[in-house]
Amino acid sequence: MSPLLYYALPALGSYVMVSFFFLRRPRLLHTPWVPAFRPRLGAHRGGSGERLENTMEAMENSMAQRADLLELDCHLTRDGVVVVSHDKNLFRQTGVNRDVGSLNFEDLPLLKEELEVYFSPGHFARGADRHMLRLEDLFRRFPRTPMSVEVKERNEELIHKIAGLVRHYDRNEITIWASEKSSIMKKCKAANPEMPTSFTLSRGFWVLLFYYLGLLPFISIPEKFLICFLPTIINRTYFPFSRSGLNQLAAVVAKWLIMRKSLIQHLQQRGVQVVFWCLNEESDFEAAFNLGATGVITDYPTALRCYLDSRGPPALAS
Repeated sequence: MSPLLYYALPALGSYVMVSFFFLRRPRLLHTPWVPAFRPRLGAHRGGSGERLENTMEAMENSMAQRADLLELDCHLTRDGVVVVSHDKNLFRQTGVNRDVGSLNFEDLPLLKEELEVYFSPGHFARGADRHMLRLEDLFRRFPRTPMSVEVKERNEELIHKIAGLVRHYDRNEITIWASEKSSIMKKCKAANPEMPTSFTLSRGFWVLLFYYLGLLPFISIPEKFLICFLPTIINRTYFPFSRSGLNQLAAVVAKWLIMRKSLIQHLQQRGVQVVFWCLNEESDFEAAFNLGATGVITDYPTALRCYLDSRGPPALAS
């Protein structure tokens, strides 16, 4: 054996054992976040499988199912109103090919009479309420309901208005900043650092890398939520790529990388709540909770409520 291997192998073995020890006992190194709420049932776009997405009717329907979290996206109108809308362009939702930012709030068109449920292709939602919703009206209607607000574009006016509304309605602890892009999340945190944050795509990648390198127990985690797609939905209800072969490959790779119970348990022990989206079938609910997830975001809050009620109360976190 070479001198290098003589010293390197025991050092590597010791590193692996120490890393594994603290992976299972992270509280010896870190004080866990204390959650202000625990979202078991999250309503995607307000529950877009049962009512027209992001309407007050959808939100009220989800709250009737005792939703713990309302998930939504926001954009800014021409006259500076923060509206709840997944898309920047209104064509898919209304048939009018205009951006939200090109119209005043009062001029926003009605939603279509029915909308396809994105994560349940071939299924459509309908509802009596076809009006787009102001974020402020949602805060007034459900003042103590936790919400995840995703910002998709680098619009500082939008970000500061959301931050101001959250402060005005005293919702700092129960409103989550969400964005896929770290550059946008940086601006969100600067606008209101008291709001909890979720992982961006790049931050999620780094957590996975640190996990597989054995470094995760030794790094700090400022985020309080990991809101992540469940890999089992790829190529079934979620098609991130236009080519079937790529979706099949993504499903296999993502399942191997992400669906690690030891990773979920480590994050949970550090107070990082793991919520999987967007799950619309009972088999996916089961997979998520068996992994140790805090909760699930769904288009069908009634189905998830029935599942949770049949499952019984959650076990207390250790």
